[in-house]
Amino acid sequence: MTKRCFSSSQLYAMRNQINIQRLIEKKLQIPSRVIKGCFRFLCPLCNGSDTAVNPKTNLARCFSCKMNFNPIDLVMAVTAQSFVETVEYLKPHLADNRTD
Repeated sequence: MTKRCFSSSQLYAMRNQINIQRLIEKKLQIPSRVIKGCFRFLCPLCNGSDTAVNPKTNLARCFSCKMNFNPIDLVMAVTAQSFVETVEYLKPHLADNRTD
């Protein structure tokens, strides 16, 4: 069995404490806008815009391709990086997120 590179608490924090809407808008710069009070973004998988973000669960959803994204999943989809590369990319954003 290989040694884990990241603790469960680190991964939990990345999934739950990095604001997914802010990640979409500011860090990944995915095209997005607010339509009738609802935040929409361009899905990185299907390019659909029938999307939403749930701030309570910190998840994004594309209703066209039926995919859910947490911050790790979203970065992997946008950048085509591996899981390890994505977690390394997000590490500094945990600290950034606490000061925003």
